[in-house]
Amino acid sequence: MRIAIDAMGGDHAPDSNVLGGLQAAKEWKDTEIILVGDEQRMRSLLSEIPSNLRIVHASEVIEPDDEPVKSVRRKKDSSMVVAGRMVKDNEADAMISAGNTGALMTTGLLVVGRMAGIERPALAPMIPTIDGRGVLALDLGANMDAKPEHLAQYALMGSIYREKVQGVANPRIGLLNVGTEAQKGNELTKEAFPLLEALPINFVGNVEARDILNGVCDVLVCDGFAGNILLKSMEGTASAIFSLLKDSFTRSLKNKLAAAVLMPELRGLKDTLDYKEHGGAPLLGLNGLVVKSHGSSDAGAIKNAVRQARVAVSSGLVANISKEVIQ
Repeated sequence: MRIAIDAMGGDHAPDSNVLGGLQAAKEWKDTEIILVGDEQRMRSLLSEIPSNLRIVHASEVIEPDDEPVKSVRRKKDSSMVVAGRMVKDNEADAMISAGNTGALMTTGLLVVGRMAGIERPALAPMIPTIDGRGVLALDLGANMDAKPEHLAQYALMGSIYREKVQGVANPRIGLLNVGTEAQKGNELTKEAFPLLEALPINFVGNVEARDILNGVCDVLVCDGFAGNILLKSMEGTASAIFSLLKDSFTRSLKNKLAAAVLMPELRGLKDTLDYKEHGGAPLLGLNGLVVKSHGSSDAGAIKNAVRQARVAVSSGLVANISKEVIQ
């Protein structure tokens, strides 16, 4: 198995990407890790190079503020585009990037290629839930606008991913809405509802945002605009809560003593809600496996993204989705 990592993408590139790739190479000897980027900078960060770690030089970098389409078309030797081309040319089974989300989406569409029968690929991260199962949510930002048919495709792809990659039997599919009644919502959700009902999936109907963390569904379907707002709201709320807890626990000696007792539990809670534990979000609907890691990913998050990619490749995710879509 060969997994390419865009070593120059992300807030902590190339350090975290190189270290994460090295950790992955040591962990999984049956997987070739391909670091794509500035060869000189990458080699300076490596104290050793295992036999299953390979370096591919790329002379350009797509920056966070680069315009997606222009940068992908003009920076043909950027680390992101080179990694995408390796997937397209079957020189890699998957690619991982923590770089510019818009540029990665464009790389997926223009370089890797869209899967036949899929109109809009979707970004599908995991949202942690109280029961620990998590919910796969799509689309959470790849496409700001969507048609009812797109939501139906998201539902089908999400169901296959949860079952084939994550081992969830008969995953429950929910449609993000402002109420649970079938007639609720805007024109998009009203028209999408019967389409999801007609699919060979376990559609449980509309779900409200307030119930998501309670694990009411295994796959959450929504358009990218609403989904991205949902994700950012959850991230902001979690961050605010932990900031408030930190302030409260440091106000007095009594509170500090209480914090010392509760700290192990609080750390466990923070880990449960930490995106780094999930590694990354696949872009479902492409002709190859592309995984988007969080922009601030550390080495551990990159390693977890490799773990995620390995499982997806082993389960034949892309082939399974293609088969279902063509049917």
